[in-house]
Amino acid sequence: MLALSISSMIGSILPTSYNIIYGIIKSYGYTAVFILMAMESSTLPIPSEVVLPLAGLFAAKGALNVYLVILVSMLGSVVGFSIDYYVGYYLGKDVVYRHLSFFHIKKKDLDEFSEWFDHNGSVAVFITRMVPVLRTVISFPAGFAKMPKKKFFLYSLLGAFIWTVVLVLFGFYFLAVNNAVFVMEAIGVFAIVLYLIYALTRKHMRRK
Repeated sequence: MLALSISSMIGSILPTSYNIIYGIIKSYGYTAVFILMAMESSTLPIPSEVVLPLAGLFAAKGALNVYLVILVSMLGSVVGFSIDYYVGYYLGKDVVYRHLSFFHIKKKDLDEFSEWFDHNGSVAVFITRMVPVLRTVISFPAGFAKMPKKKFFLYSLLGAFIWTVVLVLFGFYFLAVNNAVFVMEAIGVFAIVLYLIYALTRKHMRRK
């Protein structure tokens, strides 16, 4: 099961998302990074696991500045998770649950996140910001619970900053190496680490 999931993740990243996002960032630079990260952080199906390393790769090539990439990525993330938080905060649980397809969320997932947030609060926000696939959904339960804005943004920014820096630097140092075998091995290890983080977090959530 683990090997199958890893293979599936690698297979989906390389031929589809990778090529499309590569072309978008190549054409539109910082604007693309900002918009893609805002979309990803507002639960739209944009993989930051692809966006950020590719932005780091372009920085390594000299097309972008690595510090500006991190800054623009963070600004996009703030816009994205702010939207979901305020939707949950002001519109409430009933509205979001009635329009789950619009927010690209499954009821089961949102139920699990809400319960996990109820048990862990601020820690849940911080940790989830560094978990692939799951990192964007936590904004809704935080909004439902009327989590204080300062606390929400503090923990979200801390988690998002760590996630952003790690993935951008991965692309900057590893994807830019002029060795196809090394790059494939790096992507393979990267995918395994992401999968393990995801699987362990989901397992922990379901025990709560």
